[in-house]
Amino acid sequence: MNAAADFAMGFLGTVADTVVDVAPIVAILVTFQVVVLRQRPPNLAGIVTGFVCVLLGLALFLIGLEQALFPIGETMARQLTEASVGDASPGAGVDWRDYALVYAFAAAIGFATTVAEPPLIAVALKAEQVSGGSVNAWGLRIAVAIGVSAGVSLGCFRIVTGTPLPWYIIAAYVVVIVQTFRASKTIIPLAYDCGGVTTSTVTVPVVAALGLGLAASVPGRSPLIDGFGLIAFASVFPIMSVLGYAMVANWVRDRPIMRRRQRRPRMPKEDLKP
Repeated sequence: MNAAADFAMGFLGTVADTVVDVAPIVAILVTFQVVVLRQRPPNLAGIVTGFVCVLLGLALFLIGLEQALFPIGETMARQLTEASVGDASPGAGVDWRDYALVYAFAAAIGFATTVAEPPLIAVALKAEQVSGGSVNAWGLRIAVAIGVSAGVSLGCFRIVTGTPLPWYIIAAYVVVIVQTFRASKTIIPLAYDCGGVTTSTVTVPVVAALGLGLAASVPGRSPLIDGFGLIAFASVFPIMSVLGYAMVANWVRDRPIMRRRQRRPRMPKEDLKP
């Protein structure tokens, strides 16, 4: 009974906090609808029902983060760190090669959460629809997931080694700038949008918990200084992977054309006669 009562009190408190957070949005919408448009909103009952569902969904989502995603991410990071390092003495220092399991787990969880990201699915389907099928939705999702996988794994390497975050981010954006000048103009806006929609409801909680748990487990690392920054990796590397995917696809598509151009045409038999 005590556990159920604590859960109920915590749920009501989260709902109250969510109401406070959503209240400005409701106030702006109502103000513009009544003062500017001066019209009664259509399907008022449906709108109210939708807002109630949003409040309950946000409250349950926040409770799930606090009780499931954040703890399991931090716990797995700590357990993987212990399994990687083993019985190493505290004064032996940190060797980045001892954390291979952490890098593999980071890559796998980054890939899996990105494939399941609802905003990315929506953007990929819209891109396939608008492009008439030239942009494959699954291909785009896989390309973004590969970028997030590589970025999160590299971010964990940065946490383990303790190297400065700006080095990685600046270098990554230099690569993105170079790719932007080399890639097709039709894919550039989509690639940049993919870097934003990737870090959303599924990826951010798990990746943030992984970074905090890893920074708390590695000797000499601070969760506040070193634990954050994985989201930045998960944002910039999908841009690189999508632009690279488009450049490779264009190269593969244009290669048969280049081969046909390089072939010498055969001379007709009439021209061979003396």
